[in-house]
Amino acid sequence: MRRLFRLLILLALMLAPAGFAWAQTGPGAGPQRTDEIEAELVSMSRWAAPGGTAVVAVRQQIEPGWHTYWRNPGDSGGPTTLDWTLPTGVTAGEIVWPLPERQRLQGLVNYGYEGRVYLPVPVEIPANARPGTTLPLRVKALFLVCSDEMCIPRELTLGLDLPIREGAAPQDAAHGAAIARILEQAPRPAGVTARVALENGVLTLTATGGPLAGGDPGPSYFFPFESGTIDHAGLQSGSWGPNGLTLVLNAGGRLANGGLTGPVSGVLATSKGAFEITAEPGPPLPGATGSGELDPLDAAAPTPGNGPDATGWAVFGQAMLFALLGGLILNLMPCVFPILAMKAAALAASAHDPKRSRRDGLAFLAGVLTTFLLLAAVLLGLRAAGEAVGWGFQLQSAPVTAGLALLMLAVALNLSGVFHVGGGLQDAGSGPLSRLPGGVGAFFTGALAVVVAAPCTAPFMAFALGAALLMPWPMALAVFLMLGLGLALPYVLISLSPRLLAKLPRPGAWMERLKNLLAFPMYGAALWLAWVFGNQTGAEGLGLLFVAGLAAAAGLWLVGAGQGERALGRRGAIHAVAGAVLLLVALGAATLAARAPVESRENGAAGETGALASAPWSQQAVDAALAEGRPVLVNFTADWCVTCKINERTSLTTAGVKRAMAERRAIYLVGDWTRRDDAITAELQRHGRSGVPLYLLYRPGQAEPEVLPQLLTEGVVVEALKP
Repeated sequence: MRRLFRLLILLALMLAPAGFAWAQTGPGAGPQRTDEIEAELVSMSRWAAPGGTAVVAVRQQIEPGWHTYWRNPGDSGGPTTLDWTLPTGVTAGEIVWPLPERQRLQGLVNYGYEGRVYLPVPVEIPANARPGTTLPLRVKALFLVCSDEMCIPRELTLGLDLPIREGAAPQDAAHGAAIARILEQAPRPAGVTARVALENGVLTLTATGGPLAGGDPGPSYFFPFESGTIDHAGLQSGSWGPNGLTLVLNAGGRLANGGLTGPVSGVLATSKGAFEITAEPGPPLPGATGSGELDPLDAAAPTPGNGPDATGWAVFGQAMLFALLGGLILNLMPCVFPILAMKAAALAASAHDPKRSRRDGLAFLAGVLTTFLLLAAVLLGLRAAGEAVGWGFQLQSAPVTAGLALLMLAVALNLSGVFHVGGGLQDAGSGPLSRLPGGVGAFFTGALAVVVAAPCTAPFMAFALGAALLMPWPMALAVFLMLGLGLALPYVLISLSPRLLAKLPRPGAWMERLKNLLAFPMYGAALWLAWVFGNQTGAEGLGLLFVAGLAAAAGLWLVGAGQGERALGRRGAIHAVAGAVLLLVALGAATLAARAPVESRENGAAGETGALASAPWSQQAVDAALAEGRPVLVNFTADWCVTCKINERTSLTTAGVKRAMAERRAIYLVGDWTRRDDAITAELQRHGRSGVPLYLLYRPGQAEPEVLPQLLTEGVVVEALKP
């Protein structure tokens, strides 16, 4: 009996790991296989955050000789369908369909996929999801898997236990990069206007505007969303003009029999990219012909847009010009106000020394360009690795925000005369690094200017950065360097103009007073960054950052006192040691602050925009409001984006805007990008943007939203809301 008891215990211990693994993964988790297809539910990120949007995908590995189908399967077949079983509060969106291949079978043409395919789906996570738990996601996927000889319906139950944790999640090592590429390359609205006309069984589709304007769009093909709209096997021919293109297509059975009774929606694939369009019935649009014929495309040829993007030299030149203009305007944006103070102090210091002014101006330019180059290299490298990041991505990191807040505090204390680095009191520098000898200080002033300017997006920058992120890396780096040149150009031109510098008063006591006055914008920048950090983490993290700031201020004061002692001929060792100890305490407190538990936010601080009631953005929320016939104003914002905050306070919460929203029964949705959110990143990319702010106005009956200016006024918003 005793031996039997021991045997049972041993058997239980052997089976326990298997039972634990089942509990962790749940039914349907992992790859599910048939003879024709292997499918699996996978996540783009390693975990999801409460109140965020996760992106999961149905991965298909289709055996050679077999294929599955797009949303419109073409002449035969059927699309993949998903039937979700989700925990309370979790909602799954629609499939983000990759651009399909065209598959010819005798006289038929189908739209579908072969080999490895990912079908991404956004999943909304409730704000009350508890960190440390997992959400069981289950889906019944019905695939119609076909070969040249037969079709077999396969229903597979797929499962994924999605961990819930606070903070931005890194990409899943196995599948994250592939899913991110699908989201980046998936067809999206792009400001294209389209019209369609039917005559004698022939459809004439014209599309203009957006990326189609200017230049040959190359081989083009239209994929309708509904079967029977066109003859899928027919030749699509046409021409292009200065504003867009014209395609001539044979009408399908549905239109040939019933006529054109409403808009035609689908995907227009060109060498410039693939775009979702809705063509309203009407005469051809002007400027869509006259420049040349489109290359004829056989129905079985490779789909344009599935290969690498071909960025023309004209688009590159336009991006370079817009980057230069955007960099110039960036000097007027709120983020750069503290840096203007630093530039003013440096100019005052070298106003009557032309040689020093030229050296500092060129060193400042070198600092700006070097930092832009490094920032662009990191951004492009992360995107190449599959990370969903955009302009200002570094400020989505709480440790970076905490470090910048303490750095701004140190710069302000330096300008206030609490301590000195390098020269004496009459050296009106602009911070610890900028007070270093020679041009090193000017170089680091330029570097700091780029870091602080990152939260801002000026006019013209949106197109330039959005285009750069789709270009080959040498072109992309050139666009970023041009942006840096625009940012540094005013300072460099003044530093190279002796006549302008000669008009400034000669150095004297006024420079010390100016330096002390210019400390206050830096204190303001430190407070702003601390507020952003508090929204990223919570009360505990903010409290620890305050401790770090207090310790850093006391430590730097002791360092300055030691400098004063040494100026009087004393050693000042006690002050130096005590100051170093307090600076180490500040470093430890800042580290603890960055690692503090992240408090969940119901709607995100960015959504708390005064009197205008808001709800979190999701595509499902947009679709639901439009289905009710209500306009939707979407505000993609972040707490670290100063331009966003000013727009919200001055243009989105006024009585006039509130009244206009109420009259139109409009819904106000906020996409909070303060912390990383891959779904918001993907939506920004769909509209050609790499950062915030982005304002979209959806109107019932219109497939594409209106993109509002980045710098808003009450009048702009009210006018846009008018019927």
